[in-house]
Amino acid sequence: MAAEKWNAAQLKEFSGADDMKVSPFYRDGTTYGTPTWIWSVVTNDNLYVRAYNGQKSSWYQAAIYQGAGKIHLAGQDYEVKFERVTNTPELDQAISAAYQAKYANSPYLPPMLQVGPVGATVKIIPAH
Repeated sequence: MAAEKWNAAQLKEFSGADDMKVSPFYRDGTTYGTPTWIWSVVTNDNLYVRAYNGQKSSWYQAAIYQGAGKIHLAGQDYEVKFERVTNTPELDQAISAAYQAKYANSPYLPPMLQVGPVGATVKIIPAH
């Protein structure tokens, strides 16, 4: 079975949206965690996020452990799956370039391009 994908219209809307909140499931696997506002980017036809505090971020740990939850993005809620990204130099560069383009004027951008957050990159896919 092929992995679910966001459609082109969703990806276009997501690329300009800055309202992402991520809510991985708690350990019970059914209760959504407290929504955490994070930056999101679209590149290579996928939706990605990075944890500002790296792999120690509680939302990141829950997302990787549970593998599912929901997000709020572009004014809507979506049931999703979270996948740990196996970083390659090419993918790291593409995601970093998307962060640089979208958040160029933010003082929080430089840390998002460092080893900690890069090592805590998550791909978000729809859970249909």
